[in-house]
This record gives sequence, C-alpha cells and structure tokens, in this order.
Amino acid sequence: MIDKLVLALVVIGALNWGSIGIFQYDLVAALFGGQAAIISRIVYTLVALAGVWAISFFFRDTEVHHETAKERRI
Repeated sequence: MIDKLVLALVVIGALNWGSIGIFQYDLVAALFGGQAAIISRIVYTLVALAGVWAISFFFRDTEVHHETAKERRI
C-alpha cells in the first residue's frame, strides 16, 4: 500500500518537473498558491520523501515464485 502511494507521489513529482522543464510552469505552485505557500511546501516535501523511499525499490528482491501444478501435488 505504501509503495503505491510512494509511486504516485514520485509520478506527481516527475510530471511537475517535466512541466517546469518543458513549459516553465510549476503545476504544484499554481494549484496551491505559489512555491512559498505552506501546502506547496508540504507537497514538495512529501514528493522528496517519496523519492527517498523509492530508492529502496532498487534493492528489493522482486522475483516472485509461482507454484506449478506439479509442485502443488507433492
């Protein structure tokens, strides 16, 4: 559950950075009253924390073993 929330925040951050890079438009600041607004700063902080959490994705073992029908009969 938390991993999906983290992934959503990382995507929001990536889209915001993309809009800044391509259009020079900070979507988070526009939605929440400027870069210095407390809500914008909270969103920026949550995105940053999500990015730090997402680093752990590189070090996780994501291989899943599914039982075959033969293994289930044993």
